[in-house]
Amino acid sequence: MNELVIFLILAVFLQTRVMDLRRSVYCLACQSGLLACMCLLAGFGAGGGVHFVPALLTLLVKVLFIPGAILRLVGRITDEREIISDINVNYSTLAAALFLVLGYGLVDSVQLMAFGRDVIAASVFMILTGLGLMVMRKRAIMQICGLITMENGIYLLGLFVTEGLPLVVELGVFLDVLIAVVVLVILTSRMSLSFMTTDTSVMKKLKG
Repeated sequence: MNELVIFLILAVFLQTRVMDLRRSVYCLACQSGLLACMCLLAGFGAGGGVHFVPALLTLLVKVLFIPGAILRLVGRITDEREIISDINVNYSTLAAALFLVLGYGLVDSVQLMAFGRDVIAASVFMILTGLGLMVMRKRAIMQICGLITMENGIYLLGLFVTEGLPLVVELGVFLDVLIAVVVLVILTSRMSLSFMTTDTSVMKKLKG
């Protein structure tokens, strides 16, 4: 499990470094795939099948469907300058490093067991980093990736703190995330057609 946590943290760090939209989506899919593996390991450790359905849903929704929908949206963008972000990624990476330190600081302050320490710290790190990506990146697709990263962190935190959420709750969470991402993909597509860009800063022009 600790090895998966390390790879998950590396995937999130890599996501803060990439400027290409396609690579960011690939990092998101890799991150969600690692989360699905952690669900399976938690299911085997619990000796039951409570985590197997969420792991399968994570694989289908967050590894296949959502990245596929975002990649199709990126494929419809004709301007190559829209695909490559022009921001300084060092700020987002530095912020992610601070979030990781903060995560471990919060965990150590409540004196959790050694097993849960890395997982919960990684969850806090993912939540804050996803929020940071949503705030610091201007491209709508990057912000969608930040939203999924934050949701993955929340799900991972709930998974290990509660030792498995009720299946009905997990299905509701997946449905909410799926609907939200579908709506955001549609809105991003319409914004690209209307403004010829996915830069959300152009929305300031709509202020009355």
